[in-house]
Amino acid sequence: MLKEFREFAMKGNVVDLAVGVIIGAAFGAIVNSLVGDIIMPVIGAITGGLDFSNYFTPLSHAVTAGNLADAKKQGAVLAWGSFLTITLNFMIVAFVLFIVIRLMNQLKQKMEKEKAAAAAQPAPTKDQELLGEIRDLLKTKA
Repeated sequence: MLKEFREFAMKGNVVDLAVGVIIGAAFGAIVNSLVGDIIMPVIGAITGGLDFSNYFTPLSHAVTAGNLADAKKQGAVLAWGSFLTITLNFMIVAFVLFIVIRLMNQLKQKMEKEKAAAAAQPAPTKDQELLGEIRDLLKTKA
């Protein structure tokens, strides 16, 4: 059973998937930083210094805090600013992945066209076949 598991784990698809997950996690951290440290502060500056991550709506009268962390300790809150930030993260990740996959597909299509063009050389015409036969006959006589 251990041998069978080792063979399964060493298959190319499993290793490729593991590498993809690791790179995806690192890419997610980069996007989170991009949104949280660059994009959202710019949006906040445009809108008058607003910090979207602290925007919330209290769902009970016991919540009187001014920031999200303290408000969550006091009671139920609707953290729509965090949701907005996470939604923006998703949209950026989805767009970047769309661009990467699109470029990969274009490269793949280009390579397939080149391969097809190289493989699909036109069949020789009757004249070319006859000239080839004459050439071969001359080679055998010489």
